[in-house]
Amino acid sequence: MNILMVLTSHDRLGDTGHKTGFWLEEFAAPYYVFKDAGAKITLASPAGGQPPLDPKSDAPEAQTEATERFYQDTHAKQQLAATLPLTQIDAADFDAVFYPGGHGPLWDLAYDATSIALIEAFARADKPLGLVCHAPGALIKVQDDAGQPLIAGRKVTGFSNSEEAAVGLTDVVPFLIEDEFKRLGGIYEKGDDWQPLAVIDGKLVTGQNPGSSEVTAEALLKLLA
Repeated sequence: MNILMVLTSHDRLGDTGHKTGFWLEEFAAPYYVFKDAGAKITLASPAGGQPPLDPKSDAPEAQTEATERFYQDTHAKQQLAATLPLTQIDAADFDAVFYPGGHGPLWDLAYDATSIALIEAFARADKPLGLVCHAPGALIKVQDDAGQPLIAGRKVTGFSNSEEAAVGLTDVVPFLIEDEFKRLGGIYEKGDDWQPLAVIDGKLVTGQNPGSSEVTAEALLKLLA
């Protein structure tokens, strides 16, 4: 079982002067769900190398069992520091792909031609796709074989408007996932703010927020079983 995880390479939070990147919990929790299931995990990002960590996800109040495990895991840290460039990735080599969130993907993965083509290749091959929190934003330019938005008519979730407002970034992000998914014809679903929610539609699994990381990864594994 070969699983690809794709992380952002973007580290600037719009014009705020603050840093962003990937959210540690959203990487660590799925990573260990997959690792403990015996999967071989490959990590990639648009630029390759060490992806930028959102500093807020490194704060004491953001830590979980999975992040604590990561901090003690030398192999995982070395693997993360050496992600492969997305241009070196072939979807045919993997059984599934998972995109951790953090705000970074809204700026790079949403518009990255290589990432878009990769997701389209997984979808064409009917392989499971998992994306959590802000990472579902990487789907906005992805099309199906008919040239329509991949998410049109499909049940999806992602970081909600109310959650974005709660973190004060509504006017900073390049787009709001909830609004954009609805505009593209997606059937957007959401649960209560900050509560775990994974939405499954065929081989597509999306998670709403950081707390949804583990359930989204587990749902992806079930699709591989």
